[in-house]
Amino acid sequence: MILVGVDGSHAGLGAVSWAVREARLRRTALRVVHVMPAWPLRMTEGAPYAEVGRWMRDGAAATLTGALARVEEEGGGVETETELLPGEPRNVLLEAAREAELLVVGSHGLGGFRGMLLGSIALGVTGRASCPVAVVRDLPAHSRGEVVVGVDGSPGGAAAVDLAFAEAALRGAPLRAVHVWRRPVAPFPARETAEDERRVLAEALAGRGEGHPDVKVVEQVEQGHPVEVLRDLSARADLLVVGSRGRGELGGLLLGSVSHSLIHHAACPMIVVPGPPEH
Repeated sequence: MILVGVDGSHAGLGAVSWAVREARLRRTALRVVHVMPAWPLRMTEGAPYAEVGRWMRDGAAATLTGALARVEEEGGGVETETELLPGEPRNVLLEAAREAELLVVGSHGLGGFRGMLLGSIALGVTGRASCPVAVVRDLPAHSRGEVVVGVDGSPGGAAAVDLAFAEAALRGAPLRAVHVWRRPVAPFPARETAEDERRVLAEALAGRGEGHPDVKVVEQVEQGHPVEVLRDLSARADLLVVGSRGRGELGGLLLGSVSHSLIHHAACPMIVVPGPPEH
């Protein structure tokens, strides 16, 4: 099941569109949820601020109705349920995501009461959810025919590589595996360093595509800043896949600096894949 959070914003509806297409590719069900504070749902007529509570309930219902209409605009064909959930959006989505194979959110929301779900929520759930999180910032107008995965050789990055292979196979698209390195300050020969980094990429990919032999893999090693390189490549990709933490990130970080920055700057939908739990 794919879980998508909505708040009635343009970004939220874009997340619904992408989630419908992804559910169709995976042949799985879709659950569309809107989260709002609990007090308007408990409020009785005649209570103080009853009119405000009614306005919020009506807005929540309209949000879910609009999301369901977007599902139909995308051609339907996906088992879909909508649900209004009470509570604090981040915690509610994280709990609901325990039953999902993928959580989908928009990159920003409306602001105000109904805008509580998206925007800061994208950062709040990414790296914390038990499942991968898709952040939909820009929907390409047409298929670009490529999936890009950022590879850094870290143990946590292996899960991102596995998911990227699966996504490329679903789309019948080639996979561009990209490893970005920065020239060290220490006096190592440039050629030796580049060869080492090519070896990092090769070792990270070794054996990981065996379940998807039809996926064509393009290996790319770049010198530069990972955010800049992956951002530029995302402009010609249908999907960007990264791990939640990279090599060199502090162990206590739930979301690494690269994935954090790409949430704001990627030019296509992005999936952030959690690594193995810390021991």
